[in-house]
Amino acid sequence: MSKTEKQFDHVIALCRDIFQKKTRDYGTAWRILRPVSITDQIFIKANRIRTLETKGYSKVGEGIKEEFIAIVNYAIMGLVQLDKGYADHADLNEESALKLYDERAAEAKALMMKKNHDYDEAWRSMRISSYTDLILQKLYRTKQIENNAGATLISEGIDANYLDMLNYSVFALVKLEFGENEI
Repeated sequence: MSKTEKQFDHVIALCRDIFQKKTRDYGTAWRILRPVSITDQIFIKANRIRTLETKGYSKVGEGIKEEFIAIVNYAIMGLVQLDKGYADHADLNEESALKLYDERAAEAKALMMKKNHDYDEAWRSMRISSYTDLILQKLYRTKQIENNAGATLISEGIDANYLDMLNYSVFALVKLEFGENEI
């Protein structure tokens, strides 16, 4: 297993642990969210990261790392909602939610590994603030696609944007977790 795969798995395990604990606390109440609401939640998190990067401090206490973890988890929820549709109530138990989580995380990892091959791990030379900006750009694209009722002429769909936001967040978390600021 490559260094990148190990780091991806480590970061996803951190995110999954938070997801599992929140599932125990709240159940799967997120199942009532429509994808547009999940997009807006991710926007709030990404915008807060950018604000913290710009201002350099937090008055609330939670930092950038926690927000990137939230983006990973909301992106996975968004992918589930795109596949299953939203529900009128929390209709999944913890085991089912974690199975879906693992499936979407594996999908993101497979995509990341393919892109990693083609781009030769260029992400390792990027700044964390660039991931933030790219996530925000993907959010504005996603909102436009949602405003167009999911229709695109030439572009990838909402699911591809969620996967990219998830992977950019994983890259940021790898750098934050392992202290890799540059290669």
